[in-house]
Amino acid sequence: MSDISQVPLHSNHREREILEELRLAGGASRIQFLAERLAVSEETIRRNIRSLEANGLVTKVHGGVHIKDSIIEQPLHFRMNENAEAKRMIAARVAAMIQNGDTIFLDIGSTTAFIAVALQKHQNLFIVTNAVSVAHALATRNGNRVFFAGGELRSHDGGAFGTEATNFLRRFNVRHAVLSVGAVNAVSGFMLHDLEEAEYSREAARRAENRIIVADSAKFGRSAPIIIDDPAMYDMMVTDDVPPPDIRAMLDRNEIDLVIASQRRMEQL
Repeated sequence: MSDISQVPLHSNHREREILEELRLAGGASRIQFLAERLAVSEETIRRNIRSLEANGLVTKVHGGVHIKDSIIEQPLHFRMNENAEAKRMIAARVAAMIQNGDTIFLDIGSTTAFIAVALQKHQNLFIVTNAVSVAHALATRNGNRVFFAGGELRSHDGGAFGTEATNFLRRFNVRHAVLSVGAVNAVSGFMLHDLEEAEYSREAARRAENRIIVADSAKFGRSAPIIIDDPAMYDMMVTDDVPPPDIRAMLDRNEIDLVIASQRRMEQL
């Protein structure tokens, strides 16, 4: 979800290249590997890493370096393996809310990829998405109609963004917008790591009757660079565990319904 544009502007070109290589490597790498990838000396890599560490962007370890979690989000294939069971529970709960024939927007998040799989037995869905993973799971199945946003697909998550994708989205109005987030914070509400994704999610929410945030409990208390919108814009949050009191208070203050998915609920479906 993240792109290198989220790196602070004071970082130089080499530092931005290092952060991009770290992101593509799953968030961590050895210094020797970075030097080989960028065709520079290990000392050059170390010098730039010292600068990045001083700015709070990375943490140096013996022989290597890793990105601090709040700066750049992991690629989609990596996130699909994080808290997978919690995401399956959330997906089952959301799928139970969706009726055959419903109109839905699904975004590029890993949780929404699980939701697309959970919807594979539904029929005659009308799906608007910018995610290859969602389109692949639901197209040409059970009478579904899938509308895919135009634009270039990003290499790290298979998502389409930009002006073409946003203009495409404005042609639709749907019953449900199911939106994933990178962080849920008691002060700022719902956050993402990527500006384009936040703008796209904001537009999707405006085009829906019911706006559902999906987030596993590992997102609670985290922070990310981009606030999506005023939390009061959203109607419901579906998660796998009870949030801490401060986040519960944020939800109550903004009149956001809280739905807890559980293993017991999954077994009943």
